[in-house]
Amino acid sequence: MIARRRQIALALTAVLAGGAACQAHEHEAPGHPAPSAAAPRGFTLVASGDVLPHSSIIDRARFDGGGKGYDFRPMLAGIEPVVARADLALCHMETVYGANGDYTGYPTFKSPPEVARGLAATGYDGCSTASNHSLDDGAEGILRTLDALDRAGVRHAGSARTEAEARTVTVMRAGPAKVAHLAYTYDTNGFPLPQGQPWAVNLIDENKIVADARAARKAGADVVVVSLHWGTEWQDAPDDRQLTLARALTAARTGTRPDIDLILGTHAHVPQAYEKVNGTWVIYGMGDQIAGEMYNYQGVQDPRGNESTLGRFTFAPPARSGERWRVTKAEFVPQMFDVDAGRVVNLNRAIAEGADMRGVRDRIRQVVLSRGAAKDGLTMGK
Repeated sequence: MIARRRQIALALTAVLAGGAACQAHEHEAPGHPAPSAAAPRGFTLVASGDVLPHSSIIDRARFDGGGKGYDFRPMLAGIEPVVARADLALCHMETVYGANGDYTGYPTFKSPPEVARGLAATGYDGCSTASNHSLDDGAEGILRTLDALDRAGVRHAGSARTEAEARTVTVMRAGPAKVAHLAYTYDTNGFPLPQGQPWAVNLIDENKIVADARAARKAGADVVVVSLHWGTEWQDAPDDRQLTLARALTAARTGTRPDIDLILGTHAHVPQAYEKVNGTWVIYGMGDQIAGEMYNYQGVQDPRGNESTLGRFTFAPPARSGERWRVTKAEFVPQMFDVDAGRVVNLNRAIAEGADMRGVRDRIRQVVLSRGAAKDGLTMGK
């Protein structure tokens, strides 16, 4: 699957919030026909939640590797058909990578770099890397993580090895469209930004996010996607800060065109609602796609911590140049991580095959639709 996508340089420049020139790089998926002038086509984008390898996940990957390193591909095989069929697939890599067997789980994570190969093999094109765990191993952790993602052919946004990289817009090709991916986190668990590297991790700042989105558009992006690591852990409902920031970001416009086309939320450990805000889809929280047994603030194992959704959005090109690419179909796919088997499970597929998982699926659906997304056309996909 790594060969499924190839990277090409794109000579686009922009000015980010800091005022410095920024280069954007484009990433194209081969094998898709170029859109014809007579019948312009859209694209599909899928996005999923936190990849959070606890010690038990690392042990499982070592077992799946059969004594030859760590293999994360089997964990994700259950969702691979959904991810691989999309024109653009985005994940959230919450942790940083270690090296030479120095791998740890909670509370400060250092994951095997083989995670990146597993994500690439599943069909992911890019990952957000801004999270509260981005500085668990300082600048070295960021370096190892982004190096490993680069080797696997997985693009990334939200953390950086150099100031130049921090000022670079991540632009990927999705069918006929250029999609910019921006990512930010609410905090880094109290770890300070590395000395002399204030750009190492993008922190949530409304003005900066809007400025960066406008710079991405100026760089040639047709669609701007923003990943936000935010919210209150173990809370099904979005908190006040999420609601306020979502309203502000989706209201930002240049002329009549919104600056941001889609918001993808992570961090809360549990699935949260989808909502159309000011005409823009917001996923407040997708939940944990990969995680070990999760314990809530009461110290009780909470199965919600292994439940998640994958968002799938179909975009159509505008009728006239300079107008917005429209979401013509919005879907969510309910997932869970089976901690005993060490596998991501597509719940709809599992139920179709006879598994008794309707209760889990229906609880996820209730939360996802809790802010009225059904009336705006959100449906449950397979």
